[in-house]
Formats: sequence, structure tokens, C-alpha cells
Amino acid sequence: MGEYAHVLHPNLRGMRCGSLQFIRPEDAQRTDVVFLCLPHGEAAAQVDRWAACADFLVDLSADFRLRNISAYAKWYGHEHPSPQWLGKFVYGLPELTREHLRGARYVSGVGCNATATNLALLPLVRAGMLDFSQPIIADVKVGSSEGGAESSPATHHPERSGAVRSYAPAGHRHIAEVEMMLEMELAKLPEGDQPNTAPTIHMTVTSIEMVRGVLATVHAFLRQPAQEKDLWRAFRACYKDEPFVRIVKSNTGIFRLPEPKILAGSNWADVGFALSDDGRKVTLLCAIDNLMKGAAGSAVQCLNVMMGWDERAGLEFPGLHP
Repeated sequence: MGEYAHVLHPNLRGMRCGSLQFIRPEDAQRTDVVFLCLPHGEAAAQVDRWAACADFLVDLSADFRLRNISAYAKWYGHEHPSPQWLGKFVYGLPELTREHLRGARYVSGVGCNATATNLALLPLVRAGMLDFSQPIIADVKVGSSEGGAESSPATHHPERSGAVRSYAPAGHRHIAEVEMMLEMELAKLPEGDQPNTAPTIHMTVTSIEMVRGVLATVHAFLRQPAQEKDLWRAFRACYKDEPFVRIVKSNTGIFRLPEPKILAGSNWADVGFALSDDGRKVTLLCAIDNLMKGAAGSAVQCLNVMMGWDERAGLEFPGLHP
């Protein structure tokens, strides 16, 4: 029954992937796991139905990412249709919430731009090194696949070709997830390292001529002047045991810092940094495939953690070059 997987994913032709069966929601039967890949707003409207169908639910939309009801209303422009469910979902970024994912039944998706920004910031946030009296600026470059599967005049090839288009110069919704990460992590710091005021995050998202990928370039200031060895220490402490995060900072070769091109199809996140001459300003970088580490890859990684499986299962494709 159904269609073979290679009908929708021609690269899987000849692989033993079985067939895809399309089931109407009203015909859904009991199963172990449901990955909800519905448009934003639909998952929240149907969550009771799908939770009754499965023991484990992973939602890839934005509907359950934020814990705070008022934050949801602020960033999404309306009240949450199922607020009683918000506290049941764990935010699905293993590098941030792994301990909560273990044994969880309900996991939310992640915003791809937020993921890249969060992974760039996380080492220095945990090390208590950032000066939050200064704003944090995230300049995010993205590929056309961030626009989704539906076509529009903006995604038509003559319009997309050669484009460098800032389509969200201010107020992108993924800022809310960065703010949530900072709230979670800063609460863990010693009292003397916690900022006196809430951090200020600005994000600009620019679409460039690239099909898939995100590069977040995050500008921030340090509480005290630092040396590169201090940044290396913080990044290694944060990511030394992470199965899908690599520190990319080299003085030789072409790929000296993170670059999305070589991550296409992989679940890797490459992070790097640069330090100003006076040691006060840092430029933090993270590259991901927005369809993998920024969406489906993280969802599968979360399921692996939830079930106690090998976290790398199904996600070991290394990417392509050239």
C-alpha cells in the first residue's frame, strides 16, 4: 500500500526503505511514535487526537517550543489554542535539554535560526563570560528551503537567483527561543555571574542563493578581556562530549570557520569564533543544515535520547564535499 519512498525522495531509489502510507487523521490507529509535521497552528489544534494515538510525540512545528504563554502570544500574535499542553513538551535541542529529554513523552521542534544562534552562544553563556549590558546581535544567512515547500513569488527562480534579501531585518520569532535558552542557562549560573537586566537579543535574517543551510554570525561583548585560549576552553568544555557539534577554527585551508555548504544532509553543527584585538568583542559562528540539525535531524536525535538509543542512530551521514 501507499507509495514507495523514492517517489518523494528519489535519492532513496533502490534502498530498502519500504513504502509511505498516507493516512487520514480520522483513520489513524495506535502506534509507538508520531512525528507531527503539520503547518504551524495545526499541531496545537490537533494535539489531543495525536497524543491519544501514540506513546511518544515529536512535534516539528513552532506550536510547543515556548514554555511561556505570554511569550507565545507576543511572538505569534494570538493566544495559544492549547495552553494546557505547553508545560508537557520538552524543547527539542539535545545540547540544551538532554537530561529532560530522557524518558520524555512529548518533545517540541526547534527553530533553525534559533538553533544556530543558541549553539553559537551556549559555550560563553555557560562559562559566564558574556556582558549582557550590551546587546547581542545575530546576523543569520539562510537558504531558500527556509521558505518551506510551498512556492511563492519570492521563491520563483528569477527572483531567487543571485539574491541577498533581508526578509526579516528585525523581530524574527526565533528570538523567543534564544531568550528562552538564555533564561534557562543564566538561572544555573552563580548569583554573582547572573546579569542584572534581561539580555537584549537582535536578529536579522537574510536569504541568500543557497538551497539549504544556516550560518549564524553572532556579535557579543565579554565581561572581561579574554584571550583565544579562554574561548577554546569554554567551547571545548561545552561540546567535548557532544556527538553532533564540531569546533571549526583553523588558520589554514579554505574552510577555516563554519560553512553550511559542507553540512548539507547531515546533522552536524559546526561552531567557531573570532576575538577582537582588545579581547572584549567576540564573533561567534554556527553553521547547520536547516532541514536536519534545524528540524528533522534534531527531531530524530531527540527520539534517540527519549528512547535511550544510540544518539547517532540514523544520523551518521557526514555531508558532501564538493
